[in-house]
Amino acid sequence: VQLQASGGGLVQPGGSLRLSCAASGRTFSGATVAWFRQAPEEERVFVAAVRENNQKYYTDPVKGRFTISRDSAKNTVYLQMNRLNAEDTAVYYCAARWPHTVNYRSAKEYNYWGQGTQVTVSS
Repeated sequence: VQLQASGGGLVQPGGSLRLSCAASGRTFSGATVAWFRQAPEEERVFVAAVRENNQKYYTDPVKGRFTISRDSAKNTVYLQMNRLNAEDTAVYYCAARWPHTVNYRSAKEYNYWGQGTQVTVSS
């Protein structure tokens, strides 16, 4: 199984980006899929997750600004990020776990990771 993350870039404060996480080798069916982010010299932290039953979870700093979604036909999970600010600057990683997990906030739960995509919010 390989996860390919894409969609990062440089955006001004208040702008938007959409990250994509495409899976090959296995469908996302039955999986918990999440996004984590890691800023320089900081630990990798949970951002958002979507479980196999389509329940969605977010860390408090992104609630109301970020939306995670899945497109089963494209076997892709998206992270729509709106109203970005400098604190959102980080490398964003997608992760997946089969079977699903209830401990979706823990990076240790995930057995597959994408390569990361840089998001920089700056004027």
